[in-house]
Amino acid sequence: MERAGQLRARLIASEGFFMRIGIYGTGYLGTVVAACLADFGLPVTVFDEDSEHVLLLAEGNTPYYERNLKDILRRNMKAGRLTYSTELESFAKRGQVIFLSPDSHRYLEEVAVKLARLTEPDTILVIATPVPVGTASRIEGRLNTSGCSRIVVSQPLFVTDGCAVEDFNWPDRILLGTSSMEAVTRLKTLYRPLVMRGVPVIVTNHETAELAREASTAFLATKISFINEIAALCEHVNADAMDLSLALGLDKKIAPRCLQPGYGFGGSFVEGDMDSLNQLALGSGVNLRILGAARDVNRSLGERIVSKIARMIEPVAGKEVGVLGLAFKPHTNSVAASSSVDIVKRLLSRGATVRAYDPVAIPEARLELDGTVRYCETPYDVAQGADALVLSTGWPEFRALDFEKIKRLVRQPIIVDTKNLLDSVRMRSLGFQYVGVGRA
Repeated sequence: MERAGQLRARLIASEGFFMRIGIYGTGYLGTVVAACLADFGLPVTVFDEDSEHVLLLAEGNTPYYERNLKDILRRNMKAGRLTYSTELESFAKRGQVIFLSPDSHRYLEEVAVKLARLTEPDTILVIATPVPVGTASRIEGRLNTSGCSRIVVSQPLFVTDGCAVEDFNWPDRILLGTSSMEAVTRLKTLYRPLVMRGVPVIVTNHETAELAREASTAFLATKISFINEIAALCEHVNADAMDLSLALGLDKKIAPRCLQPGYGFGGSFVEGDMDSLNQLALGSGVNLRILGAARDVNRSLGERIVSKIARMIEPVAGKEVGVLGLAFKPHTNSVAASSSVDIVKRLLSRGATVRAYDPVAIPEARLELDGTVRYCETPYDVAQGADALVLSTGWPEFRALDFEKIKRLVRQPIIVDTKNLLDSVRMRSLGFQYVGVGRA
């Protein structure tokens, strides 16, 4: 990956495509965007008012665990392409294209106006943060009214925790909401490594670009909820949801991604996108019934999973339950809308004692869960004396655990696999009572 980044940098430099890039925001999204654009060979400056946080990043550290992200940050800082600033005026004057990338859109309009007053007239402001439909048009209106008109582009980024670097570097499309062909030309230049690879560029208006992000999130959430509904049916008719999802996913009209049964959807932006879409619909007099149903299904999955656990160890009160995984998905430390955290809360409410392990998400989980959870240093510590083990995040390393050793450590050989990560036949041959999702 390092060699590929160096090759991209040399290609862009050799063809004279240097463009000074500014990134407003050092949150998760801004950090990913900054690292990946710098890896294209572009000079990138990142701004944040929080000097301590900026210093942390400038030293090559980040509070966000994301596959390959730290290596890319350090490589580009060492090369001098990625720098940080706490001086807003110099940051704004320097950037030819500035990405507005805070993790929340709460103060985004005010930020855009403040930046516009400090930037050069030909600066392009790119809204990368997921925003409600109509945000970019309101920003343009405010800039025009205040006498500091700038080109505003809506560019929703379809990146997900755990594979954000991969999503950025291998996107399905680049979506630009703008009426400015100058902006399209400059952004195509900026994204030249992707455009040359054949990534489609879709140019539309602000509202369509903003709505595409929310609609995409809602559609994937609906797809996940659908397969989980079917998985519930599979358990009653001697069908296997894993084989079924494979058969469905091979249909070109359906596709396999996000079609695996398990415990629902989560993530830092998902609920925000769906809330925003729902509010837009209500305000427009439209009832999005499928969206509502998908959210209802997702909310019900927690109780369904805990009911599975309860049937195996009834009564739950006073029992020791080991939970493997706390992040909402592998390769991230985010616990935002995490089904794993939800399971822990539900088990605690039923009187269980919970021990938990996650490779990277324990510090974040401590902020969500109270002191009644015992956090362990290894999966084997979790298994010690457990009445049941719950595999709640699909970390690949959990497949390679020594389950013969775990069998000796647990009080009862019960595994509830909420991600269908393990080989059910092997688990049962080892003497475990294995329960998956949608498995006959």
